[in-house]
Amino acid sequence: MEPIVKKVFKGLILLELAGLVGVYVLYHKMDSSQDFRYTMNRRLSPVLEAYYKSNEWAGIHGKRENDAQAWSAKTN
Repeated sequence: MEPIVKKVFKGLILLELAGLVGVYVLYHKMDSSQDFRYTMNRRLSPVLEAYYKSNEWAGIHGKRENDAQAWSAKTN
């Protein structure tokens, strides 16, 4: 392969790896903090929806309901 093609290929792999690490860090933070999920709900609700869906697909149910119940209790 040409040297420029190798550099581009390595760059794409590193970019993809950085994206995976970023997604994992975001998932872990949402999974461990209900307050962060509340912030995500206000700012980026589609991301929070993807979090809930991925948990439901994995067989983890009830987080959405627990969050909604806790957040409604906070506002009342």
